[in-house]
Amino acid sequence: MKFGVRAHDYGKRPIEEMAALLHAEGYDAAQLVLPKAFAGIDSYQDITLSHLERIRGAFEKYGIAIPVFGCYMDLGNPDPEVREYAVSNYKKCLGYAKELGAKVVGTETAYPHLTVEEKKLWHPYMLDSIQRIVEEAQRIDMRAAIEPVYWHPLTDLETTLEVIDRVGDEKHLRLIFDASNLLEFPETTDQEAYWSGWLDAVGKYVDVLHIKDFSVGPDGAYRAERLGKGVIQYEAVSRWLHAQTRDLALIREEMNPEFAKEDLEFMKKL
Repeated sequence: MKFGVRAHDYGKRPIEEMAALLHAEGYDAAQLVLPKAFAGIDSYQDITLSHLERIRGAFEKYGIAIPVFGCYMDLGNPDPEVREYAVSNYKKCLGYAKELGAKVVGTETAYPHLTVEEKKLWHPYMLDSIQRIVEEAQRIDMRAAIEPVYWHPLTDLETTLEVIDRVGDEKHLRLIFDASNLLEFPETTDQEAYWSGWLDAVGKYVDVLHIKDFSVGPDGAYRAERLGKGVIQYEAVSRWLHAQTRDLALIREEMNPEFAKEDLEFMKKL
């Protein structure tokens, strides 16, 4: 089990400085979104072989694994130009990630919050995009990892199982599990049953868990919280983790550096 953080939650820093900082903070893993995490890389188009060599060297030096290369693209967008860019960029990132030694390339399936009708409209475009990126993952023997989010086309367990069945490639299509992105109705959801149902059904596809917590303000707005201080109930997730023998990664998202060490201890106790 590895315990990490989304690197850019510490801001944008030089490559070697970021690796040293993550080590000093006690992590042994990180999710890297290169244009957000590293000074001198402002877009995916800026990435060079020299960058990749420096990142790999620095992170190996400090013992920081890279379970997720982040390339979050608008894969389900009905606009063919937007979608073509998303698929093309993701394919490039599969190659970058393999060069880095990352475990998966992670993405959600949309950018905006979609209505029920929009999610249905975007659904076939999402399927097409996922199938195309998995073809590239198969070609270079890398892993694509998709992240279900209730306001995106990959919206629920049924849809996730449909995509897994349609692609039919457990090795090259993996999942990132983020409880906060799946809890649409925190006040009425039986989280014990909900998380158990998810993980019983698709747990063998999960390589990475995003760990975060939130509350809902009086205005209905999402508020990031310290781990254990919000609405997420992690007991069922913890039991599932204890039953695993695979090398999984827990990645803290929306981390506040003021409480980083407490949050890391919370993850380790899971």
